[in-house]
Amino acid sequence: MAIGSSSRSLAKPWPGNRLLLSSSLIIIVGIILAFTYQSILKPPPQKLCGSPGGPPITAPRIKLRDGRYLAYKEHGLPRDKAKHKIVFIHGSDSCRHDAVFATLLSPGLVEELSVYMVSFDKPGYGESDPDPNRTPKSLALDVEELADQLSLGSRFYVIGNSMGGQATWGCLKYIPHRLAGVTLVAPVVNFWWKNLPSNVSTQGFNLQPKRDQWAVRVAHYAPWLIYWWNTQRWFPGSSVANRDLGVLSQPDKDIILKLGSSRKPHWSEVRQQGIHESINRDMIVGFGNWEFDPVELENPFLNKEGSVHLWQGDEDMLVPVSMQRYIAHKLPWLHYHEVPGSGHFFPRAKGMVDDIVKTLLTTYSDN
Repeated sequence: MAIGSSSRSLAKPWPGNRLLLSSSLIIIVGIILAFTYQSILKPPPQKLCGSPGGPPITAPRIKLRDGRYLAYKEHGLPRDKAKHKIVFIHGSDSCRHDAVFATLLSPGLVEELSVYMVSFDKPGYGESDPDPNRTPKSLALDVEELADQLSLGSRFYVIGNSMGGQATWGCLKYIPHRLAGVTLVAPVVNFWWKNLPSNVSTQGFNLQPKRDQWAVRVAHYAPWLIYWWNTQRWFPGSSVANRDLGVLSQPDKDIILKLGSSRKPHWSEVRQQGIHESINRDMIVGFGNWEFDPVELENPFLNKEGSVHLWQGDEDMLVPVSMQRYIAHKLPWLHYHEVPGSGHFFPRAKGMVDDIVKTLLTTYSDN
């Protein structure tokens, strides 16, 4: 496996004039649509689990500080027996069952490293109640409360995958004192983080498929329009929302082909409460205005009691590698691992989960 990082020259902050002009156009179009199609823009009511006519409750759940319920699933050794306790945060269009870092972790390594892992449905996914006020901070507090109610101890590990990155960056910002170590795997980058130079943001933005460029603009500038945008049939919405595999790199397509129907048993659970508070909310939060910029974060492990890792495939068509390289350059305390010839789903390749988890649990900060 090759590991590398690189930097990009700094330029004036995002957004550039061309993208700003395009964004203004989408806002104008959105306003016209709002007045013309008001009745179809509003998302339908959420199908809450356990409510009349809603999906059944089958998973264990905890009740959170605001009355919401969070569904979870446990893996590995029993909580009271394990030395290392990990909270896994899934990406977009996934749920607690998609905990590949638990299901693909070799049994021998589970025993050797004494691993317990818990995955959970993010708000609005699977059997977790939606959170219309979701932010990176609220997600971090959800993680902390889950850990506390499951008695995971004063410190625990976090692994966040793809859109799970918004919660993982939130943990580094808001609950660093609770963390034993952190791994971000192909975390989605917000093009509007204030400290991303315009050349870095623009380059990454332009690498996205055109349909996703438009969807991201809508999520940022006109979030009230995103439900209509991702459900209408006049033109393509978000590739993730529409489950379009055509935008993936060849390495990802090869992995999807090998998976076949292995995910179908729980596929229907992912969006069973509706698309808006799951897929769309991920986009609104992920590409919205954040209260902090991850590029400004400080090392949470100054006493070298843990470490932070970022893993990225260099052929990822969903999350541009160039932006991760810049982030790694700006955060020298972050251990950056670039996997050559790999796309967004590289953790599913043979042996990758073992490498990622073992690295997290056996590496300590050297900065």
